[in-house]
Parts: sequence; C-alpha cells; structure tokens
Amino acid sequence: MELSSIMEGQVADLRRTLNVNLLKSQMATQTAAVTAMIQQMPAPAVQEAPHPYKGTVVDVSV
Repeated sequence: MELSSIMEGQVADLRRTLNVNLLKSQMATQTAAVTAMIQQMPAPAVQEAPHPYKGTVVDVSV
C-alpha cells in the first residue's frame, strides 16, 4: 500500500467526519429555528366540545 493511498483514505475519512458534523450543526440550527417559531405562534382558541345533556328519552339499541 502506498503512502498516497493511505493519505487518500484519511482525507476521505476526514471529509465524511466533517460532513456529518456539518449536517448535525445544520439540523440543530433548524430545530432551534422551528422551536422558536412554534413558541411564537399564538395559542389556538379553545372551543369547548358539545356536551350531551340528560334528556327524558333514553335510546337503547339491542
């Protein structure tokens, strides 16, 4: 094995490592941006669900 092929392998490993670190950094930045956007969103208006009421007739299906 020649010295140049060893160095090429090391350079390739270094590039992969740097690309992974860059990807992690970009993902962290995007996650922080999305989190900030979500926190700035106004709270949705709470709409109460229609509740059943006690009637005079009970419908029982068999």
